Amino acid sequence: MSTAPEIEAPLLRAEPDLVSRIEAILFVAEAPVSLPLLAQMLRVPEGVAEEGIELLNARFDTGSAIRVIRIAGGYQMCTRPEFDELIDHFLKPQRTRLSRSLMEVLAIVAYRQPVAQADIERIRGVQSDYGVRALVERGLIKEVGRKDTPGRPLLYGTTQQFLHQFSLDNLAELPEVEGGQDFSQLSLDVD
Repeated sequence: MSTAPEIEAPLLRAEPDLVSRIEAILFVAEAPVSLPLLAQMLRVPEGVAEEGIELLNARFDTGSAIRVIRIAGGYQMCTRPEFDELIDHFLKPQRTRLSRSLMEVLAIVAYRQPVAQADIERIRGVQSDYGVRALVERGLIKEVGRKDTPGRPLLYGTTQQFLHQFSLDNLAELPEVEGGQDFSQLSLDVD
């Protein structure tokens, strides 16, 4: 049976404080830290940084309430799921639910990006300027360019905050839409 120090020995001989340095960076980071950025900050190859993250998680596995997760294209420290109720009670977060219309707009942008507001309105069959503006203000979508058509309308796409809020590492993790890509029949299960 191997112990954590035995597992860490080869890496720590080369980088004795690497795991602690990774922990320090992830602890103060306001957003997920990408592997290339982490490796650059530590001045080590990406593979070594990734191994350091695995070792940090191995340390956390020994009775810690903390773990490192991969989310929104990077790594972030968070509490373990079994402490969700306790943390919710302590923080008493103000849950801001998205209305059905905002969820519809967000789903269209997520699955069709980059997408123009006119396309969103065509799919939904109603005016959507409020929904687009509200989602931009919440940081869930952003302007990503202009469409190469007359008038050059703005194109919208999702943000890192969108990935973070919905616990996705990347857009490939979005669930598949029933019926393929026909968004005119898109229905959302919203409470």
